[in-house]
Amino acid sequence: MGKVAYYIFVIPLSYLPLGVLYVFTDFFYLLLISIIPYRKTVIEQNIQRSFPDKSPAEHRRIKRQFYRHLTQLLAESVKGLSISKEELTKRISVANPEVMQDLYAKKKNVLLVSGHYNNWEWVILMQALFFQHSALGIGMPMTSKFWDKKVNQRRSRFGMQVIHSKNYKNELKAREDECKSVLVLADQSPGDSLKSYWTTFLNQDTAVLFGTEIMAHQLDYAVVFYALRKVKRGKYTMELTLITETPSTMKWGEITEKHTQLLENEIKAAPAYWLWSHKRWKREVPKNLDELKQQQREQFNQKFGN
Repeated sequence: MGKVAYYIFVIPLSYLPLGVLYVFTDFFYLLLISIIPYRKTVIEQNIQRSFPDKSPAEHRRIKRQFYRHLTQLLAESVKGLSISKEELTKRISVANPEVMQDLYAKKKNVLLVSGHYNNWEWVILMQALFFQHSALGIGMPMTSKFWDKKVNQRRSRFGMQVIHSKNYKNELKAREDECKSVLVLADQSPGDSLKSYWTTFLNQDTAVLFGTEIMAHQLDYAVVFYALRKVKRGKYTMELTLITETPSTMKWGEITEKHTQLLENEIKAAPAYWLWSHKRWKREVPKNLDELKQQQREQFNQKFGN
């Protein structure tokens, strides 16, 4: 069934103009706000807990705006399967590319970090087109092997290579002679609350993946946060923020705190564009959180000498 849907339905749709796809997804938006309220409870709880000072009316407005964004994102993701280089580069611009240009001139590998905010799928596509670094992205495989293969083939057609999170060291080592930028979406819910970095994010105790910080220290990669902002429907601009060029000078938690705070700032500025349907806060806060943090800090300092 997956193959039939891909070849008969999804791929032919992707060749339609984006404006036509928006017509279809505008209809889907009406279904979401009336008949099929996708993950309504999860979305409402996430928004209410993240913005306790906002009124119920403001919460409802964010939810409606998110549903609108989600349906537009669906259209853009489908279009991304066949979008041309020319159209993609017209729809995304980079405000300050000199951040990456400077790092490339220094032959510095980069962790390009952000979250599931605005159109991350187009970022995957455009990374190799906009930056001189060899483009790689770390991700988890999809449940369907067929869809995982086909989607990653489409994602990689402009130069991106998607690598498995459990095998990234071997993949990076195989390309050690290249100057690389590695895309990391760091706002997933971690699998183990005891191995996570705990911080306050959107007014809640939140477990954050610590992998970006560990990779930066292990591999001596610079860390750059990207903010993708919507200019209008189907058009975005990216702004880069250098977190550190020398991770060895950063203390335990500093890199994670910084990229998490930068993402939070983007969400607060325009709440509708984050993935509120994601079960972000499903991990329980450890009862011995202070002790856990102290243990993590000591282990980190022993390993990296900070």
